[in-house]
Amino acid sequence: MINDLWYKNAIIYSLAVETYLDADGDGVGDFTGLTSKLDYLQGLGITAIWLMPFQPSPGRDAGYDVADYYAVDQRYGTLGDFVEFTQGCHQRGLRVLIDLVVNHTSDEHPWFQQARRDPRSKYRDWYVWSKKKPRDANCGMVFPGVQKSTWDRDAVAKQWYFHRFYEFQPDLNTSNAAVQAEILKIMGFWIQLGVSGFRMDAVPFVIARKGAEFTKQVEDYEMLRTFREFLNWRKGDSIILAEANVLPQTDMEYFGKTGERLPMMFNFEVNQHLFYALATCDTRPLIEALKVTRPRPATAQWAQFLRNHDELDLGRLTDEERQEVFAVFGPDENMRLYGRGIRRRLAPMLQGDRRRLELAYSLMLTLPGTPVLRYGDEIGMGDDLGLSERQCARTPMQWTAEAHGGFTKSNRPVLPSIRGGPYGFEHVNVAQQRRDADSFLNWTVRIIRMRKEVPEIGWGDFVVLRTGMAAVLALRYDWRGNSVVAVHNLSGGPQEIWLDLGIKGDAARLLVSLLSEDHSTADDSGKHCILLEPYGYRWYRVGGLDALITRTDV
Repeated sequence: MINDLWYKNAIIYSLAVETYLDADGDGVGDFTGLTSKLDYLQGLGITAIWLMPFQPSPGRDAGYDVADYYAVDQRYGTLGDFVEFTQGCHQRGLRVLIDLVVNHTSDEHPWFQQARRDPRSKYRDWYVWSKKKPRDANCGMVFPGVQKSTWDRDAVAKQWYFHRFYEFQPDLNTSNAAVQAEILKIMGFWIQLGVSGFRMDAVPFVIARKGAEFTKQVEDYEMLRTFREFLNWRKGDSIILAEANVLPQTDMEYFGKTGERLPMMFNFEVNQHLFYALATCDTRPLIEALKVTRPRPATAQWAQFLRNHDELDLGRLTDEERQEVFAVFGPDENMRLYGRGIRRRLAPMLQGDRRRLELAYSLMLTLPGTPVLRYGDEIGMGDDLGLSERQCARTPMQWTAEAHGGFTKSNRPVLPSIRGGPYGFEHVNVAQQRRDADSFLNWTVRIIRMRKEVPEIGWGDFVVLRTGMAAVLALRYDWRGNSVVAVHNLSGGPQEIWLDLGIKGDAARLLVSLLSEDHSTADDSGKHCILLEPYGYRWYRVGGLDALITRTDV
């Protein structure tokens, strides 16, 4: 059992070292540059940093094609630079999560190179082979429309190898006990260097049985228990944050009935229905998604997010619902990806509308779970649809109005910075927004601070309150005798609602606003009349007059 459930009320910030800040002028971000920005990140209010892959890699899939699990890509620095980074984080009270990509390796990894050359090598069984092309080779691609097959023939091995992702990412045979032992060794290595946990990539594929004989996916959930027990043994407060886009009825298989497997998963079900709600102003499917993902062990937690480093996956929506979201947020074919998602960043999707951006982040921060932010979202960064596939939302961080947004002094950045237009670094950058008290950056700092002061959201249970309006979502959280209420109007028109808190007694007569001065007192029937402006939101603490001391203006 983890003796410190720090992740229950954390604020996680995701970034790629490669595109955050270049300190040595070679055009590629590095750990020295990232370490120099730790004071900025601490000031932002985040409590944990999640790093995308930084290990040696050919770089054909943004580092998710790992060629060495025990080193730092020399473009980003050394293991010593990494330790300096983790030490700097610990001095500021920040935790570090790193990507753990063990479903597959790069085809340039020494393991695969030995496996393909020598059928007697111990690494041969570390991968998945077939003497002939399986019948279902054209099924189950992760990247349909880009990826042609899940099996390719290796000219050296003279056999077919399995790859759920791109052909240059052969799958590891994770059912092999030796491979599982190596995964534990990898985790132990990075924990010793100061890591507090891992964002595990593609978990359903990691625990699946692999091979031509498996025509239907079969998961080994006990593998998750093995990972969890190892982490608890090596470092009691370390966690796995799982990327597991699975159906709600299987959530408990991943968490475990008593929380003995995964402590934390991304809530893709809520994420997809959240964007449907934002597109249609209809919160009812979102409410259903919240209810079906509500069951979880007391020690487990959902990670809530808006946009991440991949496409906005809408695969769980019906075809009709998906088309509605496409029509609003991805009307052009170039904005869509793999037939299931949208590859844009959030700010362009919401047309740069400050009201809608605040609404979206306020909503995400008050959904049941732990919020995860993406680098650049705090300043409303845009995207470059001229870049291929997912790269469009992975452009360099925009620090200043200088060349390349202050990311690098090189004339050849690893990815082009967004220049010109409403999202160019000339207009959207950290330096400019820090000087503006009313900027989106400073609003983000204030709203994060308030979220950390409302632990009921991370620790408590929630109730959906009736609003009588499909466009208005109201949630009440209860924890240790305290209650808070969050209300959001997803429509572009004003809404008046009458809210029954569902709480008996005098405590429910007063709602103290945490973000402004518009407190609410119930009428004689015990209901609160709340007027919400277009895209308006309110955070309230339920209580008597003594609760007024908790208010903070945002």
